[in-house]
Amino acid sequence: MEQKKFDLNSIIGFALIFGILVFIMYQNQPDPKVVAAEKAQKELLIREAKAKDLEQKTVATATVAVAATGDSTQLAQLQKTLGNFAYSATLPSAKAGVTTIENDLVKLTIANKGGYIIEATLKQFEKFKKGSGQLVQLIKDNNANLNVQLLTSDNRTLNSKDLYFEPTLTKIGADQILSMKLKAGANEFLEYKYILKPNDYMIGFDIRSQGLNKVLNTAKPLDLEWNLKTYRNEKSVSYENRYTEIYFEHEDGKIDYAGLGQTEESDLEKATFIAFKQHFFSTILLSKTPLEAAKVKSDNLVIDDQIDTTFTKQFKANIPLAFTNGELDHKMSWYFGPTDYKTLKDYDQNLEKIISLGWGIFGWINKFIFIPLFGFLSSYIAYGIAIIVFTIIIKIAMSPITFKSFLSQAKMKVLRPEITELGDKFKKDPMKKQQETMKLYNKAGVNPMAGCIPALIQLPFMYASFQFFPSAFELRQKSFLWADDLSSFDEVIRLPFHIPFYGNHISLFPVLASIAIFFYMKMTSGDQQMAAPQQEGMPDMAKMMKIMIYVSPIMMLFFFNSYGAGLSLYNFISNLITIGIMIVIKRYFIDSDKIHAQIQENKLKEPKKQGKFQKKLQEVMEQAEAQKAQQKKK
Repeated sequence: MEQKKFDLNSIIGFALIFGILVFIMYQNQPDPKVVAAEKAQKELLIREAKAKDLEQKTVATATVAVAATGDSTQLAQLQKTLGNFAYSATLPSAKAGVTTIENDLVKLTIANKGGYIIEATLKQFEKFKKGSGQLVQLIKDNNANLNVQLLTSDNRTLNSKDLYFEPTLTKIGADQILSMKLKAGANEFLEYKYILKPNDYMIGFDIRSQGLNKVLNTAKPLDLEWNLKTYRNEKSVSYENRYTEIYFEHEDGKIDYAGLGQTEESDLEKATFIAFKQHFFSTILLSKTPLEAAKVKSDNLVIDDQIDTTFTKQFKANIPLAFTNGELDHKMSWYFGPTDYKTLKDYDQNLEKIISLGWGIFGWINKFIFIPLFGFLSSYIAYGIAIIVFTIIIKIAMSPITFKSFLSQAKMKVLRPEITELGDKFKKDPMKKQQETMKLYNKAGVNPMAGCIPALIQLPFMYASFQFFPSAFELRQKSFLWADDLSSFDEVIRLPFHIPFYGNHISLFPVLASIAIFFYMKMTSGDQQMAAPQQEGMPDMAKMMKIMIYVSPIMMLFFFNSYGAGLSLYNFISNLITIGIMIVIKRYFIDSDKIHAQIQENKLKEPKKQGKFQKKLQEVMEQAEAQKAQQKKK
């Protein structure tokens, strides 16, 4: 019986698929050699921050004492430290008060001390899982601060976050306007103005000064320091952390990001926005005037996902604020909301580009096919069913390409006996055998690359799915069957131990996807044969396939165990449909006898004109044959 082997084109396709999988999974893995050094550096920074915080608290305590007692002696002492800004300590607002503004979407709490947002709550989203009772809070418990480093004309360096602002809340129509003023006199102040509109995630934020041209040193810009330590909001801290990073837009509209390493830093020339992007939620600072010479830094806080389960990244931005005619006047905005493609796109400020949809053709497939199609389906049917219908439509649309691939494989299978005969006839002359094989292909009208090209055409769609499903905000906390959250893993069994690269749970959809790919490969390895016998010096592809039949499902199992259930469901259904299409095509559309007769008929006709690839390959082989003959004569 003739030994059955796997088609070379399929091997190339699978190799490319697994190469992409490895690239997706491991491109952002941290370097273990630098973990210890990074940890030591962070511990040093924490100690320095604590020492600085103690010094700042001493000044703040004195400020509160002055406000409470009105002690002129203490005021005089504080003026030596704060200069003109000691005036703020004499106001009733110089105490630990807060002001809250909110609409139906967000609730913001702004502190008198520092004048910045100390709590930002998204009122329509829960963290971890649906029904947890814990709302998503992007800012809470001192995980963020906003500070303007004030350089005074009398050579003092003050931090706005340590000083007290005076709040004034007003309304214009349905808009809430909160003015926070750090005063150096009755009409001299630094102001943060927050403007919250109804039903909006975007908050107007202006920074301006009045009468400070003689109080502050205006020779160089002031530094705006913005820090955010991002809380974990999803079930898997490692999965969430994989999609948590800093994005920014250049003035020309180009979007860039800082990276996902242990520590990443970037210098921005002219940025129109800086986004501290988490997987499904983002905090974005936008500016009407491009931010000159800003700097951003990202530190990874998840060294061990079994221990580091509270925070994901530490984000920092340093933004110079330039003076205009001796005063500050910067029109900015904050966005506190979901990292949802449609929501961000509606602002028409390129914010949706912080969602990674893939570059080039992969991004185009997502933007113009996947997002519109899935959005349409999910607006009428449940999300799990929408994924299944979405997958069926994609696979049916790709079925003509699948048909061409299988047809090419069938033709190569019919030609195999003749190729084997050529192999035996020119066993001692591999070059001659290749030349004759190419002539046979040309006479029979068979393109040996026809089976590989359709597989390559499908690869962009596969890679696009790896970008689309993890970024699909609409899948968050949407249940289907046993999966309570299609954006996270569908755990069915919790393990009492942790398996490296796998986790401490078993997800069912990846198991089903692995079983499906196993049977697909088992079927193809049994039905398909290599286009030509094994060449001398080449590996035995049949033996390799026997290994791949078992390795491929295991790789699938490990890769997707901690991925979102939506992606695993897509792959499971996709594999099932591929098996079904393959069975239907082979049973009802491909007749080996007819193909053989057609090939024999083609041989009697004039050979088709060789394609560029075949012609070039033929020329290379002829040159090699000529050189070989010349060497024998010598």
